[in-house]
Amino acid sequence: MADKFTIGLVQMKCTANGEENLTRAIGKIREAAARGAQIISLHELFHGEYFCRKEDAELFNLSEAVPGPTTEKLAQVAKEKKVALVVSLFERRAPGVYHNSCAVLDADGSFLGKYRKMHIPDDPLYYEKFYFTPGDLGFPNFDTKYARVGVQICWDQWYPEGSRLTALGGANVIFYPTSIGWHPHEKSQFGAAQLDAWKTIQRGHAIANGIYAAVVNRVGFEGKPQNGDPGLEFWGNSFVADPFPRLRTTKKKFSLSNATPPRARTYAATGPSCATAASTPINPSSTAGSAKNSVPSPARFLLSLFCAFVVFYALSVSGVYADPVGATAVLNSFSR
Repeated sequence: MADKFTIGLVQMKCTANGEENLTRAIGKIREAAARGAQIISLHELFHGEYFCRKEDAELFNLSEAVPGPTTEKLAQVAKEKKVALVVSLFERRAPGVYHNSCAVLDADGSFLGKYRKMHIPDDPLYYEKFYFTPGDLGFPNFDTKYARVGVQICWDQWYPEGSRLTALGGANVIFYPTSIGWHPHEKSQFGAAQLDAWKTIQRGHAIANGIYAAVVNRVGFEGKPQNGDPGLEFWGNSFVADPFPRLRTTKKKFSLSNATPPRARTYAATGPSCATAASTPINPSSTAGSAKNSVPSPARFLLSLFCAFVVFYALSVSGVYADPVGATAVLNSFSR
């Protein structure tokens, strides 16, 4: 494994055409690899639209074996570009048993294993309990060529236990493939608070566990209001957080050529209208101690709270917390 590695997040809009989505995803993987990404994650259930907006037995036909045809195609790309991949799919385990799963492929195309989503929602337009059986594989880590990674999937991100157990397994970074958005009738009243809560809970996992959190969400509107399907507006905003509360959002696009002082970390969240492949250099040794495998000490916790207050105050005064539209999620280089 490398001392430093670069991760990529592919955020994109999906259609009901699986082959079209797969082709687009492969193109974005190649784009991220060209920008230096070594471990690349796709968002949740990228192979189609987010079908759990309704309960329909016909939609079980969208499932496939994992490993299976999609992982085989992506394994070829992984081997060609020498990148590890985190791939979210609708897994058909056996007749009547289905999972929301993530396959992890190494840079030589080999299948390292999979994680099955543990926490299954059952809310309006998120009827996942109709389709998915809760996972039974625990909270595994995967040793890729470049780093040890863990996976949590969407609704898992709201619960601390999975992230804690995954971090205790030694993960350098936890990927959170996601499909989350606004109900159209709720956005004006609750939208800003929902988005802020979503960002905050996952940054909290990074801080509490001393790991990096890489969160990738889909974008675009899916639904047919004219046919009684109000649909969901997926908000994008993919981002990477480190163990310190230093996530900044800005309208400026960052590139890997931006100079950054030692230990400085600059993030840009990805806006709701942006389909992009972004790469983010990561240096695990730059985090404080070896917190990823231990419970944070009281001193570290108090220091984190103090830093959070100072950074939030400074950034709010300077106005850099403005929500982006179309910003590219790229972390500038930094070192110990």
